[in-house]
Amino acid sequence: MDFKKILTPILSIIAFLAIWEFIVWANGWPNYVMASPSDLPAAYVRYWNLFLIDSWQTLWRTVAGLAISIVFGTFLGMVMGFSRTARDALYPLLVGFNAVPKATVVPVLALLFIGAHDFNTVLMAFMISFFPIAVSVGIGLSTLEPEYRDILGALGASKFTIFRKIALPKTLPEFFGALKVSVTLAFIGTNLVEIISPHGKGLGALFLSGQTNGDYPLMFAVLIALAFLGILLYYAVVALEKIFAGWAERQPG
Repeated sequence: MDFKKILTPILSIIAFLAIWEFIVWANGWPNYVMASPSDLPAAYVRYWNLFLIDSWQTLWRTVAGLAISIVFGTFLGMVMGFSRTARDALYPLLVGFNAVPKATVVPVLALLFIGAHDFNTVLMAFMISFFPIAVSVGIGLSTLEPEYRDILGALGASKFTIFRKIALPKTLPEFFGALKVSVTLAFIGTNLVEIISPHGKGLGALFLSGQTNGDYPLMFAVLIALAFLGILLYYAVVALEKIFAGWAERQPG
C-alpha cells in the first residue's frame, strides 16, 4: 500500500481546515457571520440523527441519478462515436441543453411531477451529469484508429467483437475521467432540488433549515458533509478505475 497517496490528501485537508480556522480567528468573525471548523463538531453532535438520515437520502438519490447517467451517457456516446451523422445531429442539442442553468429547470420538474420528490431529485442528478460521459465516450470511439477495425474485420471479427476487443478498452480511460467529473455534478443536481423544492429532503434541505434559522455552524457542517460524500464517491470511482483501466495509468518520470 502506498501510504504517500493516502497521507498527502489527508494533510491537504488538515491544512485547508487550519487556514480556514486561522482566517476566522484573525478577522474575529463570530459564528453567525462565518463559522470556523472548531464550531462544527457541536453541530454534528446536536443534529447527528438528521445528518445520518439526510446524508443517506442525498447519497442514494445521487448514486441512482449517476447510475442512470452512466447507462444513458454511454449509450449516447456509442451512437455518436459510431455515426458521424448522429454526432453532427446530437452535439448541438447536447451543448444547448447543457448550457441551460439547471436551477431554472427545478421549478419546471416540480410542476410536471408534483409530489414526486425522489423522482425529481434523481432526474436532476441524471440530467446534470450525463453530458461529460456522453461526450467522452463519443470522442473516444470516434478517434478509434481505423487500421484496427480494418485488420480485425479482415480476420472475420464481428462489429461486437471489434467493440469489445478494441473500442471498449480504448474508451475506458476517457470514460472514468468523465465519471469523476459527473460524480460532483450529480451531487450538485441532487442538492439543487433539495434546496429549491418546497418539500425538500436530504442535506440540501438541512442546509436550508440552517439558513432559515440563522444557524451558520449547521450550514457549514452540511457543506463539509457534502464534501465528504463527494470525496467518498470520487474515490469509489478511482478504485473502479484501477480495477478496469489501471493499465492506462502512466507513472511520472
